[in-house]
Amino acid sequence: MRFTKMHGAGNDYVYVNCFAEKLPEPAPELAIKVSDRRFGVGGDGLILIEPSDVADARMRMFNADGSEAEMCGNGIRCVAKFVHDHGICQRDSLRIETGNGVLELKLQINGEKAELITVDMGIPKLLPAEIPTTLSDKPLVNFPVEFGGMELRVTTVSMGNPHCVVFVPEATDALVLGLGPQIESDPRFPKRTNVEFVEIVSRTELKQRTWERGSGETWACGTGASAVCVAAVLTGQAEREVLIHLTGGDLRLRWDEATEHVFMTGGAVEVFQGVWPT
Repeated sequence: MRFTKMHGAGNDYVYVNCFAEKLPEPAPELAIKVSDRRFGVGGDGLILIEPSDVADARMRMFNADGSEAEMCGNGIRCVAKFVHDHGICQRDSLRIETGNGVLELKLQINGEKAELITVDMGIPKLLPAEIPTTLSDKPLVNFPVEFGGMELRVTTVSMGNPHCVVFVPEATDALVLGLGPQIESDPRFPKRTNVEFVEIVSRTELKQRTWERGSGETWACGTGASAVCVAAVLTGQAEREVLIHLTGGDLRLRWDEATEHVFMTGGAVEVFQGVWPT
């Protein structure tokens, strides 16, 4: 099985072109094996690029623990780059089917390669039942909650997958690596949750670390950055257009006031290709 290693801002996945390749085993089991950074290819998970009846391609994402997620903001940019650069559909505007519906992407082409890609991430969901969370029956914005004996103020947002955003003076290892997994698996998040720890640099600049559901700390999270942009606006700490610094690189986010859609712009990089033994 041929595969391609790609990343968006350091959020790295193993990609398989299912237009041409067949998986040697079920995707959840394969995701666990290929994601292993010592005994596999190494990555935050496995992403399948499949034919679609309603879009130019379909993206299916599996975390490093084999669980399937609804969406991946960095992953979908890489899917768009692959679809364009490998000749599946060579337009500068693409539609990709995901577990969160069909999303539209605009590609900036340099030569024959897609570089910066803007994704219409859609309208954020704020109702607790949509996250989902049982913490409250009303939208949670800067809401006090105790985790691991520590009170945090959280803002919950769904960008097709659940996010719990926490603004902190410093996103320390104790918070990200210590409280992150506790919040992820807290029973008040029935489908678990991604967790963002965010520092406010200015009203147009933020710094983010993410504990990702099913993968642990990742170097970037596109849906997480989208949720952070929304949460920063809702809590009155930032403008609607921000630059977010993640461990693996920067993303630009804009929460459009007229349409309420979130737009994310960032790069996508093909690292190498290989063959996974069957």
